[in-house]
Amino acid sequence: MTYQEVLENARGCIGAYCKACPVCNGRACKNQIPGPGAKGMGDTAARNFDKWQEIRVNMDTICENRMPDTSLALFGKTFRYPFFAGPVGAVNLHYGEKYDDLSYNDLMLKSCAENGIAAFAGDGTNPEVVRQAAKALAEVKGQGIPTIKPWNMETIREKMQLCKEAGCFALAMDIDAAGLPFLKNLTPPAGSKSVEELKEIAGMAGVPFIVKGIMSVKGALKAKEAGAAAIVVSNHGGRVLDQCPATAEVLVEIADALKGSLVKVLVDGGLRNGTDIFKALAMGADGVLICRPFVTALYGGGAEGVGLYIEKLAGELRDTMSMCGAGSLAEITRDMIRL
Repeated sequence: MTYQEVLENARGCIGAYCKACPVCNGRACKNQIPGPGAKGMGDTAARNFDKWQEIRVNMDTICENRMPDTSLALFGKTFRYPFFAGPVGAVNLHYGEKYDDLSYNDLMLKSCAENGIAAFAGDGTNPEVVRQAAKALAEVKGQGIPTIKPWNMETIREKMQLCKEAGCFALAMDIDAAGLPFLKNLTPPAGSKSVEELKEIAGMAGVPFIVKGIMSVKGALKAKEAGAAAIVVSNHGGRVLDQCPATAEVLVEIADALKGSLVKVLVDGGLRNGTDIFKALAMGADGVLICRPFVTALYGGGAEGVGLYIEKLAGELRDTMSMCGAGSLAEITRDMIRL
């Protein structure tokens, strides 16, 4: 199977909303929700993609000829590549009936682990989603990152305990999911969290805690104060607030603000190829999350489709590193790109 065949297969089973576009740029789905689109006018998802394309890379082949080392060490684990599959929830609502959250998490966690990276597992209103994700985590020896939504504290504690028992090496919370309507209707209420509440949650985690949904220096410093071991610069794919800046527009200032601290910086939002990953690393990110194209890969090719997409990203990253003179991730510097 080729990656093109994966895309073609996906179009036949991914539902009415996602178009399994050759390049997922946020335009065909735009402000279509349910579906993979964005909130309001739908411009944030497209802006995420566009701003990465405006950044160019500086070619330099007067350097040692060697195979680039793409490995990333994070929280005691070594990964083959510096990118991860992002978390997805309500897949059968947004992407079609082929998978539900339970089967999607199970297959994505295992496929990514088999290919040397990790997946962030999604969460859902059905308690079985995290229960099944925990089971899949145990089967891959903890090589995955459960992503818990900002529920009320009791629910968070219960879900985190399940994931810790499964041996996960880190836990995440997509704090920007506070913008999802179904969270606001719970009793007790769920949604945004204060620094003190987030500090309590970080303590509950018992493993490195990742806060996903940071879009400002102010937010990054609050996450650091709360005890986050890492943040994800993310606007939830444009799905929770219209008229946001793109993640590429705020990454440098956030990475610079956390430079020298122990807080790792990850980023998502519109990154679609290995060259985009290179740009993010040059701008100060330690790693990258990619979400929607992994959905297409799984729907169109199952575990094989995920493996093909991972190798596609890896080949593009290696090629960019070679052509810009970087032999390892540590050698990727900001002067290798044009902002």
